[in-house]
Parts: sequence; C-alpha cells; structure tokens
Amino acid sequence: MKKVIFNNIQYEVIKDEHQVFDEAEVQEKCTDYFVPFDYILGDYAYEKLRLKGFYDDHHPQATKINAISGLDEYIQNYCAYGAKYFLLKKMK
Repeated sequence: MKKVIFNNIQYEVIKDEHQVFDEAEVQEKCTDYFVPFDYILGDYAYEKLRLKGFYDDHHPQATKINAISGLDEYIQNYCAYGAKYFLLKKMK
C-alpha cells in the first residue's frame, strides 16, 4: 500500500475505490484539524473532495458517528450513491 505524509504524520492508503486518491489535493485540504484522527476518509461529491476523520473504536473520543466501525454506515448515509472514495490510516 502507498504511504503518504500530511501534517508530519505518516498515513497508509488502505482503500482507494476507483483509484481517486490524489496526494496533492489531499495535502491542500488536510489541515491540522485531522491530526487527532486515526483515519481520514476522502470522498467526492459534485467533483469536490470532502474529508472526514474517524477514530479507532477504542479511542476515548470515538462516538457512533466518528468510530471507524461506523464507516460503511457513514458512506451509505452521507456519501453520494456509488461515491468514489479513499481511506487513509494513521501509522503508529
């Protein structure tokens, strides 16, 4: 899998539906807001990249809406049908 660095943190691209991951575009949008999250989901809606952070299920700040176990439900309910997306995992 591909490894990338954003905000001095290394991530691994663990899923890339339709090969849409664009490192330069993510670098532009990935602010320090995402530093605490264990995962970053990127999806495209109307040709615009949207990012969403998720925590490991056992993280103290994990809730139903931001725990990685709810990823499929989030994609189904908040992303466009058949959305192109990718998932980054923070390397420990």
